[in-house]
Amino acid sequence: MRDDHRPSPTDPSSLAERIRHEMDTFTPSEKRAAHLLLSHYPFAGLDTVAEFASRAGISAPSVLRFVTRLGFGGFPDFQKHLRGELEAQLLSPLAKAGPSDKGQGAPALASFAEAVIGNLRATVENIAPAEFDAVVALLSDPRRHIHFTGGRFTGALARYAESHFRIVRSHVDFIEGQPVLWRDRLIEIGRKDVIVAFDIRRYQEDVTALCETAAKQGATVVLLTDPWLSPIARVARHVLPAHIVAPSNWDSSTGLLLLTEALVAAVTKHLWDTAKPRMEAVERLRSGRS
Repeated sequence: MRDDHRPSPTDPSSLAERIRHEMDTFTPSEKRAAHLLLSHYPFAGLDTVAEFASRAGISAPSVLRFVTRLGFGGFPDFQKHLRGELEAQLLSPLAKAGPSDKGQGAPALASFAEAVIGNLRATVENIAPAEFDAVVALLSDPRRHIHFTGGRFTGALARYAESHFRIVRSHVDFIEGQPVLWRDRLIEIGRKDVIVAFDIRRYQEDVTALCETAAKQGATVVLLTDPWLSPIARVARHVLPAHIVAPSNWDSSTGLLLLTEALVAAVTKHLWDTAKPRMEAVERLRSGRS
């Protein structure tokens, strides 16, 4: 962690990501502090020490020990870092790069490729294998109905995932993120349903509302997001963060695509005994054979 604990717009790291990765190493008090912070990230950490301690159900000294455990010199330093991450969450495409950034260093294609490859490595390194395996098991459960959804740009990735999963298993569909299109769809969603949501900065309130409503009705929410965590993380059972920063005004979705294709591959393998006949049937239909 850098000395000032303040992420830059091009810094792919996230305190939330590290906390999730190290959760099993925390003491009981540290875990309570961590769960509170992650449930309302990063805003819970912007309270006073006393307020944070009260909400977490631990003592103020325990909060300070938690902050020290994370590598900060004190609570003000911890909050400075969180405010920096909040600024990074809210960056618009116009704020991420300026004309002065163009034409420097390596050729454009090579420079961009290098950044994307770094994102892929960081995405894999910062996801706990047990968390990924739990999502695979959930999406492989034939008793579950899987619903994919996403935002303005991430909706295309959700559609891509839905197209693959529809071939290898039954009970798969896509829910449009706009409230006028999903409110009537949620009437039948309950405990046997899984919502797989794609949402990266700047997070979409309508997709968050969809997931919160589904969670209240008992559905299990799986979130594919960025290192700063979509607000959907508050209600998600499982969170898979991908690194998205690129030398561009636009964030890169390559890490999300990696996770999507890895899930498709793992679930196909897990369900091969039933997936293979489905895939063969699809091929017969496409070729016009009975």
